[in-house]
This record gives sequence, structure tokens and C-alpha cells, in this order.
Amino acid sequence: MKKNETTGHWLLRVFRRNFLAGILIMVPLAIAVWLLWWLFSSVDNLLQPIIEAIFGREIPGLGFAIFLVLTYIIGVIASNYIGKKAIRSAESLLTRVPVFRQIYIGAKQVVEGLSGAGINKAAFREVVFVEFPRDGMTTLAFITNEVINKSGKKLYAIYIPTAPVPSSGYFEMVTEEKITHTDIPVDEGIKMVISSGMILPDKVTVGKPPVKAPKSIVDIFVSTPEPETSPDDKHD
Repeated sequence: MKKNETTGHWLLRVFRRNFLAGILIMVPLAIAVWLLWWLFSSVDNLLQPIIEAIFGREIPGLGFAIFLVLTYIIGVIASNYIGKKAIRSAESLLTRVPVFRQIYIGAKQVVEGLSGAGINKAAFREVVFVEFPRDGMTTLAFITNEVINKSGKKLYAIYIPTAPVPSSGYFEMVTEEKITHTDIPVDEGIKMVISSGMILPDKVTVGKPPVKAPKSIVDIFVSTPEPETSPDDKHD
């Protein structure tokens, strides 16, 4: 209790603080549970007419279980060469339908972006910061390649992803002085983009790391004795 604070005011302040703390926990939890229940019910109800036609009655939960099994089987098929070719052929036919094409491609890009499946992480060499879309605004980017122009100056090919779907973004060619190197791993950088900054590393080191001399050179300096000074040199 603060000095000169009444008991009633103290109780009200404590109640408000604890109540707000409870809201911060309960509201996200309730939303997550509701979304999971909505997803479960939607998928389950979608297959219940087929289940009722086969078994003569609805069986709650069986539709969702069938959906999981079918999803796994499709994943197994899509993992082999023949399955990939068959799925590409099916997608090619389906995407020729005008309205279905926009809906399917948009939904696929969102799912791939949120899961990170649509990103070739091996193509990203390093996470850097650049000023984008204008000077004074800093954003995260990935170095994808580097080239030397005719004048001998190094240029970096960078990919600037959009949040929260990093599978789309901007391609830029910039010079060394336009980028700021970091020690952020590529996986962490992708998480930062997908979460729109809600997931951040505890500590980030920016700038070029110090160059460490080879051990052979270090050993030369360590093993070299200091020059002896004569009494005359000390007197001077």
C-alpha cells in the first residue's frame, strides 16, 4: 500500500491490476480454443452427411479423423515423384477455371507463406537490415547473391519479404554501404517476418564482425621477444 492511500483505493488498484492480468491470459486462450473448436466442427460437419449415408447415423469426431487420414495420405502421395507430377497436372487443370484460379492460388500462397513452405531457405545467405521503402525506415532483408560490376564494386542481390506472408516481396540490387549485417539466423529472420515482429531475438549484433588474424600471424607476434633496452637508452 502506498503512503497516504486509503484501503478502498488500494483494494481497487490491486483488483484492477489482477483482473487485467487475467484478461491478458484468458482472452488469447479463449480465442485459440474457439478457433480450434470452429475448425474441428467445420471439418467434421463437412463429412457427416457421407458418414450418415454409410453408417445410418452421425458419428461426432469421425469426420475430422477421416480428414486427418486423408491429409496424411495426400502428403505421402505428394512426397514422391509420380505423386508430384499428378498433383501438378491436377492443379494445372483446376487453375484454368477463372474464379477458382484466384481463390486457389491466393489460399495456397497464404498457407505456404504462414508455414514457410513456399520459401527456399537455402537460397538465403544472410539476414541484413536495409533502408526501405525510403531513407530513415529500416526493414529486414535476405542476401540471395552477390556480383561484381564492371568497375569492380560488389553488389548484393537482396530479397525484402512482406509480412506476414514472406513468399512475396521485393528484389533489390544494393551496394555494400546500403546494408547492415546482422547475426540473426535465417530461420529466426523468417519467424520475425511471419509474426510481423511479435517474435524477436533477445539480442541482435549489427555491423561487420571483427576480422580475426590467422593463428600463424598471432603466434609470430606472441613468440617475438621484446627488444632489450640498454642503460644508456633508459637514461635518455
